[in-house]
Amino acid sequence: MTRLLEKALQAVRQLPADSQDEIARAMLALSGNAGEPEEIDPGNLAAVLEGLAQANLRQFASDAEVEAAFRRFER
Repeated sequence: MTRLLEKALQAVRQLPADSQDEIARAMLALSGNAGEPEEIDPGNLAAVLEGLAQANLRQFASDAEVEAAFRRFER
């Protein structure tokens, strides 16, 4: 293990458990070993399925739509 990774893990150990889990999931995804998929909240299932259908049809947001979405977070 590299020194940088050891330093990062030491920093992560200081975080709350939910933050540690979020970082662990990101690390596993980046390493190509994400493990079991997360469960989808039933209340969000329809939106997820709609998004997957749109992706299959290659219906993606335009650059302008993405920019507008990010601007909403700046408020």
